[in-house]
Amino acid sequence: MAAKAGAAASFMFMLFVLNIACQAQLSPTFYDSSCPNALSAIRTAIRSAIASDRRMAASLIRLHFHDCFVQGCDASILLDETSSIQSEKTALGNLNSARGYNVIEKAKTEVEKICPGVVSCADIIAVAARDASAYVGGPSYAVKLGRRDSTTASRTLANAELPAFFESLESLISRFQKKGLTARDMVALSGSHTLGQAQCFTFRERIYNHSNIDAGFASTRRRRCPRVGSDATLAPLDLVTPNSFDNNYFKNLMQNKGLLQSDQ
Repeated sequence: MAAKAGAAASFMFMLFVLNIACQAQLSPTFYDSSCPNALSAIRTAIRSAIASDRRMAASLIRLHFHDCFVQGCDASILLDETSSIQSEKTALGNLNSARGYNVIEKAKTEVEKICPGVVSCADIIAVAARDASAYVGGPSYAVKLGRRDSTTASRTLANAELPAFFESLESLISRFQKKGLTARDMVALSGSHTLGQAQCFTFRERIYNHSNIDAGFASTRRRRCPRVGSDATLAPLDLVTPNSFDNNYFKNLMQNKGLLQSDQ
């Protein structure tokens, strides 16, 4: 079951990137004529960033997900606060947790050097997530391109629509259904939590008060996450292989070793 779930995570993650992006006609060859070296420039920037900070792979995948879940895959998550924009960066699901903005900016800078004003930030985020996945052993796939960047953002929508670590299964299924994604899609997409880390405040309730958790796992996590304080202390979502894209996330859940209640 776990092996099948891992394969589903890879396959459905690819479908997510391709299908939730937008309703326009996208194509993997969109920049073949206008900026043929764009993808290699992005890939170089992403690989360099992850080589310096292995955790960045998870951050870039999460950044893409959080962008797509609010207004579609339009790079609205990159927009800073202005007199007319309430930045999504300060939404509860992103504040002090979303990372990788500087990596996307670096990739954009490199692309601008070879073809100014051609490649959208929305496409760069999508390609960055793919390259991040591939770099740490996850799936690689052809990213459909041609997205346009949003000139608006919505902190209100981000607060209302991004999934939260404390939500019930029913709430999460409903949230994904509103995006045209089934419960199966949601389970597969959650497989990206085979990478990355979570802050203590997001799993404190689970390791101290929940019963559907392995006792030894809970004890291990309590060592660095006390009942009070250390809110920002990090712990890997997958204790076994925290920096590799594999199916241990699903194996962990089957043993009640999911770090976040929403995952378990």
